Amino acid sequence: MRADTKVVERLRTGTSISINGACTTVIAHKGTEFSIEIMPETEKRTTFSTLAKGSRVNLELPATPATFLSGHIVQGHVDGVGTVKKIVREENSRLIVIETPRALAKYIVKKGSITVQGVSLTVVDIRGKLCTVGIIPFTYSHTVLGTLRIGDAVNIEVDVLAKYAERLLQKKP
Repeated sequence: MRADTKVVERLRTGTSISINGACTTVIAHKGTEFSIEIMPETEKRTTFSTLAKGSRVNLELPATPATFLSGHIVQGHVDGVGTVKKIVREENSRLIVIETPRALAKYIVKKGSITVQGVSLTVVDIRGKLCTVGIIPFTYSHTVLGTLRIGDAVNIEVDVLAKYAERLLQKKP
C-alpha cells in the first residue's frame, strides 16, 4: 500500500493500521509504502477482495492511552458488508442509505453509532435492514465516503457494546 510519508513514518513492523475499518498488521514499511497480511476471515468479512490497484482507502492508526477519543469505540473488527442503496444531498450534507446484513440490523439503533468504511458515524434512521447515516461536508471530502456510489459495497462495524450486552443477556454461556 502507498500512503502519505507522515503516516508511513509512524508505522513499525507489528503496528496495527485500520484500512477501510478493518484492523490489519504492518509487516514491512519503507518510504511511502507499507505491506500488510490478511487472513481468510478478513477477506470473507470485508470488501478487500473488491479493491483494485490504485483504490483509495481510509487509513487510521490505532488509539493509544494518550490519544483523544473522538466518536465511538471502534475496534477495526468488521462485522459484515453492506450495500449503498441511496445517496441524497440535504443542504450541506449527504444522507447515505445502506442495506446492512439482516444479522447486523438488530445492533443498529437510531442516534446510535455505526462504522462505515472505518468512519464512525451517527445513525439518522433505521428501517429493517436499511440504515441511514448523515455525512458532514468535512467527512465527505476527507474520507472515501465522498467517492461512494449506489451499489458500492462497504465495510460495517456495529457498536461493540450492543454485542456485549446481547451476549450477557443470553441464558447459555
